[in-house]
Amino acid sequence: MNAKLKGPWSEQQIADFFAESVFPLRLAAVAPDGFPVVASLWYLLQGDTLHCVSHQDSRLIGLLRDNDRVGFELAPNEPPYHGVRGQGIATLSPLGERDTLEKLLVRYLGDTNSTLAQWLLSRQAEEILIAIKPSRLFSWDYRQRMEDVAT
Repeated sequence: MNAKLKGPWSEQQIADFFAESVFPLRLAAVAPDGFPVVASLWYLLQGDTLHCVSHQDSRLIGLLRDNDRVGFELAPNEPPYHGVRGQGIATLSPLGERDTLEKLLVRYLGDTNSTLAQWLLSRQAEEILIAIKPSRLFSWDYRQRMEDVAT
C-alpha cells in the first residue's frame, strides 16, 4: 500500500482485512470550521486505493473538494475489537461508466435487484468516485485479550 504502518498487522494482513470485511468505512473529512465530519460509506479496495461513491451534491463531496485530507476507520462495532485506522488523500472524479457502483451494490447487498440498488444505479451519472490513497495505517487487534467477552 506504500503507506506508513503501525500496529500488529503486516501490510498483507491489512490488505486482507480490507478485502474480506464488509463493514462500512467510516470516513472523516475536514469541515471549514476545522472539525471532522464522519460519514459511513461502502468501499472497495482496488490495488492500494480505497474506492467509495457519493452523490455529487452531498456534503461530503463538498468538503472533499475543499480539503482532500481524510481520516478513516474500518472496524466492527462489537467486541472483540480489531481493525484499521488511517489517514490519506482523497481524489474525486465523476463515476462515469465505471462499474464501481455495481461492485459496491453486489458486495453490500448481494445483487443489484433491490429497489435501493436500482435507484442508486439510476442516478449513476450524478455519483462521484472517491479514491483514497492511504498515507498512514494503524492496525489494532484486541481479539486475544478479549476472547472471553466476545459476543
